[in-house]
Amino acid sequence: MRENKADIAIIGAGIVGLAHALTAAKRGYRVVLFERAPRAQGASVRNFGMIWPIGQAPGAIHQRALKSRQTWLELAPKVDFWLAATGSLHLAYADDEFAILTEFAALAPDLGYDVQLLDVAGVHARSQAVQEKNLKGGLWSASEVCVDPRQAIAALPGYLEREYSLRLRFSTPVHRIDLPRIETPSETWTVDRALVCSGTDFESLYPETFATSGLTRCKLQMMRTAPQPSSWHLGPMLTAGLILRHYAAFAHCKTQAAYARRIAAERPEFNAWGIHVMASQNGLGEVIIGDSHEYGLLVDPFDKTEIDRLILEYLQTFLAVPELRIAQRWHGVYAKHPDRADFIAEPAPGVKIVNGVGGAGMTTSFGLAEEIFAEWE
Repeated sequence: MRENKADIAIIGAGIVGLAHALTAAKRGYRVVLFERAPRAQGASVRNFGMIWPIGQAPGAIHQRALKSRQTWLELAPKVDFWLAATGSLHLAYADDEFAILTEFAALAPDLGYDVQLLDVAGVHARSQAVQEKNLKGGLWSASEVCVDPRQAIAALPGYLEREYSLRLRFSTPVHRIDLPRIETPSETWTVDRALVCSGTDFESLYPETFATSGLTRCKLQMMRTAPQPSSWHLGPMLTAGLILRHYAAFAHCKTQAAYARRIAAERPEFNAWGIHVMASQNGLGEVIIGDSHEYGLLVDPFDKTEIDRLILEYLQTFLAVPELRIAQRWHGVYAKHPDRADFIAEPAPGVKIVNGVGGAGMTTSFGLAEEIFAEWE
């Protein structure tokens, strides 16, 4: 077996691993990146491509998201992947939904968010893709950015290799970490430190840590339309009332509880499958639609047509899209901690597990990596 040396080994080439690889390489470390598959194929490529600061909890996590947003903006022209600073619209179709948006807009300056409450005319001035029936108004945020995760996640490793001489090891599972040695089927590496960023797959390396982590798995179902005709553009990424009971940013609103109770009573199926509905559009003109949240350590491998039906029905209450022909359906799985925005552990000296960013990996990973290295150095 060949002996190789690096300063830092990173296990996992999803967005969390790539963010830490970039951060380490920018600091001058020699980095090797391991990925057991030929390319990243987990939740990092099975998402909306949304960088979504507006949804993150106020304070440190929101700031983490804004730092990540800035990194995405800097990387896109260097790496040459599609990015659009579209902003987002939260739409209200009921009085209690608009009450939450109104309260949040009033709280936003003190919480650190830059948003604007819109009446119906203001919403239509921002987007021509919004359903008019029963519309009460909306909330505009300029901070949201969209990428195509399939393209961006595929392009970043090559950029890291070219720009920072990062060593890439795809199709290379890590069998054992016993610093300073890391063992794979074909190589042994000597490294100073290791970062395990492989989602719930870290269970295979550190089963005892996983067992006591409190992490669970979350399965989500999503869809993508065919490219829209006549170069139709969605404009801002769109979402509606169901999102208000999901994202931590809105937990500070006193009006949220009554709305959540109404949805639980009137539409219990939304809670049963953790459904909230959002829409983004990539550079190919495809509209990405989702999603649902099924929690548990055992992930059902079979998707539910009922979930897709509920998502599409609710989508059409706020989105007016020219052609809602579904071209692809899929599910993703990520690690989720029930009450924390991340899970960080040190199972051995010099080893960090970075995990549990939930569905916010695209939104927070670059900022999280900066925090990890600031603390580690």
